[in-house]
Amino acid sequence: MQYRLLYFASLRDRTGCAAESLVSTAADPRALYAQVAERHGLSLPPERLRVAVNGEFAGWDRSLRDGDEVVFLPPVSGG
Repeated sequence: MQYRLLYFASLRDRTGCAAESLVSTAADPRALYAQVAERHGLSLPPERLRVAVNGEFAGWDRSLRDGDEVVFLPPVSGG
């Protein structure tokens, strides 16, 4: 399946891109993040992130479908 991934804040900095398309057999966001983390050397565990699928916050066990847009959101601090 092909997914469109969006990265923000520290994840964008670490991956070096704001978005990418990825072909994967991952069936849920947790498995997809594990693949992306290995590919880009990401060290944040899923428990520290939020995930959104097609513009809505989702659980890490949500089933993914071909063409889904998946966003991994790191913790953000600000003033």
